[in-house]
Amino acid sequence: MQFTAQQIATLVQGKLEGDPDAKVSGVAKIEEAQKGDLCFLSNPKYEEYLYSSTASVIIVNETLETVHPVIPTLIRVKDAYSSFAFLLEQYNKMISGSDKTGIEQPCYISPTASIGKNVYIGAFSYIGDQTVIGDGVKIYPGSYVGNNVVINADSKVFAGVKIYHGCQLGSRVVIHSGSVIGGDGFGFAPLKDGTYKKIAQIGNVIIEDDVEIGANTTIDRATMGSTIIRSGVKLDNLIQVAHNVEIGANTVIAAQTGISGSTKIGRNCVIGGQVGIVGHIHIADGTRINAQSGLSKSVSNENTTLNGTPAFEYKSSLKSQAIFRNLPELQHRLLKLEETVHELTALLSTQNLEYKK
Repeated sequence: MQFTAQQIATLVQGKLEGDPDAKVSGVAKIEEAQKGDLCFLSNPKYEEYLYSSTASVIIVNETLETVHPVIPTLIRVKDAYSSFAFLLEQYNKMISGSDKTGIEQPCYISPTASIGKNVYIGAFSYIGDQTVIGDGVKIYPGSYVGNNVVINADSKVFAGVKIYHGCQLGSRVVIHSGSVIGGDGFGFAPLKDGTYKKIAQIGNVIIEDDVEIGANTTIDRATMGSTIIRSGVKLDNLIQVAHNVEIGANTVIAAQTGISGSTKIGRNCVIGGQVGIVGHIHIADGTRINAQSGLSKSVSNENTTLNGTPAFEYKSSLKSQAIFRNLPELQHRLLKLEETVHELTALLSTQNLEYKK
């Protein structure tokens, strides 16, 4: 796919400097771009590459003042970063088929399901009874949407997603391939004979507006009530969210994190990769948890940063790590000190005996 500098300038409402017929067929970082590439410059730290780049077109801020000749065609805009992000979004729509509409065959749509306008439903998908699919929703091939599910406007369900019965998705939700929404929570009652009896999980999952969920992430349905993902939450790939968990608005969680049942996470939290969180605790708004930490108790103070296992206050954890690294030396010094104490004790004991004589 090829575009001219003029076409790109028109899309971003920018001012051209250079060849309007310069052609681009790819995008790249400014430090790596070659002929035929489009890139951008917004950080002054990378300005040196502007004068050595062989890129065909570079998007720059309109306030940029060049100090050397520039070979590529420039497009000046108010905000180079935002304009480049807009172009990437448009390009992604073209290559991913996200503008598709219509219903592909074969697929199954229940006669009692309600399907909105401008919907795309890919081949081999299943839409259950009494399910509501809002306007502009995209459901990609091989997805399963169970009975009584609600998916609101402009949401995207990528290939191979499974959404169990009764779950609700807000508007502009994105769920990536392989994710499972509304599988049973891990509820089993121990019996006297050492076996376990399954506890029916009769709740659901509610996902509010503007949430994005990464590939192969699982969000369990509640035992009773709802597991809730509040608006603006971003979940990475391979995350486990257990039954009756609630994640506050605009919280971000990185890959391979596990959140145990009935834990409540506040708003605007940032949780690193491979974090383990026990069940039935509360985490205050603005909490930051470093990667590979283990959280075993509630966090009451807002905007706290935690680290380690068990996780505790970040600066204290760094001091503890420094002490831990010095333990061999500290042990050596302690042993030497013990030897000195023994010698002094023996010497004092001898002197005391001589004094008594």
